[in-house]
Amino acid sequence: MAGAGEVVAAGVPGARRVDGVPRHGVDRAVFRAIAGARGGVEAVRVLRAGQLSKRALLLLALRRAAPEHEGYRAAYGRVRALQREDRAGWEEVLLRPELDAWAADCLRGVAAGEEVPLEGLEGFLRGGSGRVLVLECDGLRWTPSVDHVGPRRVDYGRPPAGPLSDDELSCWEGRLAEAWRILVRRHRRYAEAVAACVATVVPLCPAPGGEEVSAAARRAYGAVAASLPGDPVLLALALVHEFLHVQLGALLDLVPLHRPNGPAVYHAPWRPDPRPAGALLQGTYAHLGVADFWCAEAAVGVGEPGRAEREFTRWRAHTLAAGGTLLGCGELTSYGMEFTEELVRSVRGLGGPA
Repeated sequence: MAGAGEVVAAGVPGARRVDGVPRHGVDRAVFRAIAGARGGVEAVRVLRAGQLSKRALLLLALRRAAPEHEGYRAAYGRVRALQREDRAGWEEVLLRPELDAWAADCLRGVAAGEEVPLEGLEGFLRGGSGRVLVLECDGLRWTPSVDHVGPRRVDYGRPPAGPLSDDELSCWEGRLAEAWRILVRRHRRYAEAVAACVATVVPLCPAPGGEEVSAAARRAYGAVAASLPGDPVLLALALVHEFLHVQLGALLDLVPLHRPNGPAVYHAPWRPDPRPAGALLQGTYAHLGVADFWCAEAAVGVGEPGRAEREFTRWRAHTLAAGGTLLGCGELTSYGMEFTEELVRSVRGLGGPA
């Protein structure tokens, strides 16, 4: 076992910088904190840096794969100028949630000899879409954009809602403000991490039966998607749940935690269908946050009597069962075993039966 100050794994291959893109590693103490869903702002900083480098490398690869495309060459030159002259502006462009999937799709298309929309990079330079909210509570500010009109190049698995009317946007703003107060006052550590990571909220249509839904996309760092629940506690919970999906996706870009998904599938206590190991790991990690959320809600004793206690007991048991399945499946890497052991230890540390 390496010491707490040692690097777990390098994420960007090569020991030298490539066009200003550094090689990355994750400190073991940060790695363990992420596994226990307690990484906070420091973990976001590390993972955000990895995402910036990943996206910079994707854009560089496109530049090299399509050197004759004048529109892309010009837009890429402006991206590089931003990197030198306006670091904050450069980061804002590269961290637009849909840029990752767009660039990867373009790169595959160029390699296959297809016509690809390389001129789309100019659109990322022109700025984001949607309404930017300024939510502040007890000195902690979050400024998400509610993206209800932008070009969604990322599939969240549910139909997007929008364009929204002014009244609908006002409803979203009010409900997000309520959820933000809940996070800040009862789940401060998650609130700080959400504020540092989540820049975009994508409204979704509810499920056909009217049930609330939420989602995150593997290649949409910094974005969470959700339908609008009537209960702000459920929206606060969705933000925690989906933020952890986003965080684990960013970690997986730096550290391999499981082998590529094969034909084997495993029982997930919260779903009727069995899941491959990678998907089970994602669900187990997010439900660590769900159990943690309800544990804190039970401690403050607000809301419907007994609700938080019931939800905590349920999700703690589900998460422990899934963690045990992962540890016995044989598909985790050594890093994945360490990660899952810390995850399980953290769930047990919340209290309840052994």
